[in-house]
This record gives sequence, structure tokens and C-alpha cells, in this order.
Amino acid sequence: MARNRFHDGPGPSQRQLRVAELIRRTLSEVLQRGDIHDPDLNRLSITVGEVRVSPDLKVATAYVVPLGGEHQADMFELLDRNKGELRRAVSRGLTLKFAPELRFRLDETFDHLDDTRRLFSDDAVRRDLDD
Repeated sequence: MARNRFHDGPGPSQRQLRVAELIRRTLSEVLQRGDIHDPDLNRLSITVGEVRVSPDLKVATAYVVPLGGEHQADMFELLDRNKGELRRAVSRGLTLKFAPELRFRLDETFDHLDDTRRLFSDDAVRRDLDD
């Protein structure tokens, strides 16, 4: 009986994780160095927190946030405007058959961390944890 070539587990496969991390690093470097020929985009400091890729590796969703959390609408407009150039820059660092389509979403991880920190600093929660 032939072995199933596709990942059936609950989470992403090792290949998806490896490709996602490679895309995240490459995208971060491209945005940091200012390799894109758009001065408006190069003025923004953008943090790429995470990248998730689809099982077929054709779509990559990058979770990004501007430094300080300001100018989010401008950031998404600039990233969408330069999506093709970003895709080409990222694909140079990959050895995939297809360059993945890039999608950008707001990274809310830092907001969740602040909420958790605020929750743990609450007096009632602190009292329960100390007991």
C-alpha cells in the first residue's frame, strides 16, 4: 500500500514551517534594507512577526505590525501596492517551484501579550496565584 504523501496531522508540516520561517526572514531583511523602490514603504519600520503558508506552499500570509503600532492603514496600502516587487524579492531567496502569493494581516500578538500582562497584574488574579 502506498504511503500518503500529504500531511494529515492537526498542524502544519515541517516543510510548511521551514518555508514559512525562510519567507519571514527574507521578507524582514528586504523591508529592513529598503530593497523595494518605494520611498514611502522604506520610511516605515515594519515587524514581520510570523508567516504561515498553505499546504501547497502557494500562499503565504505574513503577520505584520508597524513599529509603534501607528500608520496601520498606510502600511497595508503600501504593502499591497508593492506586493509584486516584494514577491519577487522574497522568491529570490527561495528554491521553490512557485513564488508564493503574499498576503498581509495585522499581527495582534503584542496586543495579546499586553492583555495577558495586564490580567496577571490584577490584584484578584495575583491573590489567587499566590495561594
